[in-house]
Amino acid sequence: MNKLTQGGPLGRRNFLARAAVAATVASLAEGAKALTSTRQAGVRTEVCAKPVDDTVPFWGPHQAGIATAMQAHTYFIAFDLVTEQRDDVIRLLQAWTTAAAQMSRGPARFDPKADPQARPAESGAAVDLPASRLTITFGFGPTLFQTKDGRDRYGIAARRPEALRELPVFVGDQLVPERCGGDLSIQACADNPQVVEAAVRRLARLANGVAVMRWAQTGFSGSFPHGQTGRNTMGFKDGTLNIPTQDASAMDKFVWAGEEAPAWMRGGSYMVIRPIRISLEHWDDMTTAFQEETVGRHKTSGAPMGKHGEFEALELERTQADGQPVTNENSHAAMSAPENNDGAQILRRAFSYDNGIAKIAERWPPWRQLVTFDAGLLFQCYQRDPRAGFIKMYKKMATIDMLNQFTTHTGSAIFACPPGVEPGGYIGQHLFT
Repeated sequence: MNKLTQGGPLGRRNFLARAAVAATVASLAEGAKALTSTRQAGVRTEVCAKPVDDTVPFWGPHQAGIATAMQAHTYFIAFDLVTEQRDDVIRLLQAWTTAAAQMSRGPARFDPKADPQARPAESGAAVDLPASRLTITFGFGPTLFQTKDGRDRYGIAARRPEALRELPVFVGDQLVPERCGGDLSIQACADNPQVVEAAVRRLARLANGVAVMRWAQTGFSGSFPHGQTGRNTMGFKDGTLNIPTQDASAMDKFVWAGEEAPAWMRGGSYMVIRPIRISLEHWDDMTTAFQEETVGRHKTSGAPMGKHGEFEALELERTQADGQPVTNENSHAAMSAPENNDGAQILRRAFSYDNGIAKIAERWPPWRQLVTFDAGLLFQCYQRDPRAGFIKMYKKMATIDMLNQFTTHTGSAIFACPPGVEPGGYIGQHLFT
């Protein structure tokens, strides 16, 4: 990957022209999604009323794609800014906001009056496809505020939240620099993979001359029915203890930034994203009993060890006849449990990924080559403060979580996702005004 290029021609006139064209869009009211959640005797049921027009509102107090019910596909991409001009960044955010609102509202259309000799404003990749619950979530990395060499490019260094700091390097990390960091981030999620790909392409095109693509990762969630906890590629239910997004009190306590944050960030959330390669071949060779001991839950039901209901309490203090704990104290469930982390909780929104295969070592004859699936988890979580959320939890997990023998963290990034936008505004507006 090329290093960030400072200075040089930016093609500002072309960019401003494109941004001006993109900015001519009307703001329309959008359909809403009603979610209800009940818990009874260890059983949770979530009902998601399908929007009539298959859309998720873009405008609102919080960005869509955080508390939104999981879609089937995602495309995450981080950018590095290559402009030194504050106004260029503002115009990019304005153009991105306008385009995101357009794409979230419904199917793309060809302009019947478009000049065939001009570059098309619409790629056509998503024409005639429904919005598919498309959400686009934007984030600001620590280096947007101040570069790693200490420069305040855009006069906003003093407005960086204390909670937005580069993540530490944890025990066992094997981070690839090209899969870490970024000044800006975009995540498109939808129930159609072509819709998310088309959305990211359009937004990346708007960034020409102002920002360059740094790293990206696509992912999928399995399209499990609403009300059912999905399974990851290891075959276990993933997200059983997640924060219920319809619990406003819990969301305010653990997810949305509050009075401790700068005014421009209140109502936003901090996202941690880390691609985690999983040794699926190794995992698949383990017995079910060992897999369950490692995870700390039963594979079929998702219930805590020795129990039957997925949402029954872990009760980690339970012991067997020989005095050993029913749930291994180093299991993933025990390591991540709130009761073992001073009550810390995060909103997980993790997708699986599969990039095909990777050759780990070249050997002869060919059948002795070490080849593995380049697949795993695009781990993602949101929290009110990562120091009291992910960082607090993972410092311990990185050292003694039994699942570590099958996982390798290859990328890492943190972004401040500002609050939502009202019609007429743009994402992050209050940071720059």
